[in-house]
Amino acid sequence: MQLADFIKNRLSLEEYSFSRDEYMTYSGKDANAIATDLAYLSEKGEIFALRKGFYLIIPPRYSKLGVLPLELYVNKLFEHLDKPYYIGLYSAAQIHGAAHQQVQTGYIITQSTRMLDIHKKNITINFFLTSNWPQANIVQKKSDAGYFNVSDPLLTIVDLIYHQRKLGGINRILANIEELLEEVESSEMDSLLQWYPHKSVLQRLGFLIDYINPEENLREPLLAHLERHGFYPVLLNTSDKIKPGAVDNKWKVDVNLALESDI
Repeated sequence: MQLADFIKNRLSLEEYSFSRDEYMTYSGKDANAIATDLAYLSEKGEIFALRKGFYLIIPPRYSKLGVLPLELYVNKLFEHLDKPYYIGLYSAAQIHGAAHQQVQTGYIITQSTRMLDIHKKNITINFFLTSNWPQANIVQKKSDAGYFNVSDPLLTIVDLIYHQRKLGGINRILANIEELLEEVESSEMDSLLQWYPHKSVLQRLGFLIDYINPEENLREPLLAHLERHGFYPVLLNTSDKIKPGAVDNKWKVDVNLALESDI
C-alpha cells in the first residue's frame, strides 16, 4: 500500500491528519520504507510534519496557503498525544464570531506537562497550560473532520482575562470581550460559578461587564457568588507589580489603566 493511496483513503473519510504509526499499521511496511514514503510526500508539499510522528494532509484547496484550519486536525492531534485540550483565547473568540482580530495563530489550552509552541512554515500554535481543568464550559463544535473542543463564550472571556499579560494586556482583549458578551448565555455563568477557582478574575470580569454593559443580567449571580465567598481588592491590569490601592466600585477592582476599546 503506497502512502498516496493511504492519503486518498483518509481524505475520502474527511480526515486531514494521521500518525506515522497509523500508516505503518495500514501499510505493513518497515520503518525505513515508511521514512522514505513520508520524506517523499513531505518534499512535494502534500503532507506536513506538525509534530514528531504526526502529519497534516494538505489537499489541493489548501495547498497555496500550505496550512489547514486548526479545527480540521486538533482533535486527532490530542488523541495522538493522549492529552485533554480545548481551543481557547483568540481562536475560540473567532469561532464564536468575535472576529475583531483575525488571528493567524492557533491558541490551545491543555494541562499536565508544558508543550512547546509550534512555529513551522505558515503554522503557529501557542499552547497554554491550566492546573484547574474546567469542570464545565467546554463545548463541542463540528467541522468537516468531525467534532472538536472549544471554550464556550464565557470561559473564553475569563481565560482572556486570566492570561492578559501574555495576550497584550486588557485593552487588546477588551474588544473581544465586548463581542463575546453578546454571545454569553446565563446558563454559562451558572456553570462557571460551580467550579471556577480564580476570584480575582471573576472580580475583573464583573468590573468589565459593568464597564461594557451595565444592564447585563450576568452581574447579579456573579456578585452574589463573590459576596458569598468573600473577596479583596485586586488590580485590573496584572502587569503592574504594585499592591491594589483604594477602590470605589463594588467589584473591588483597582483600575490601574485607562480603558480603551477600539470597536
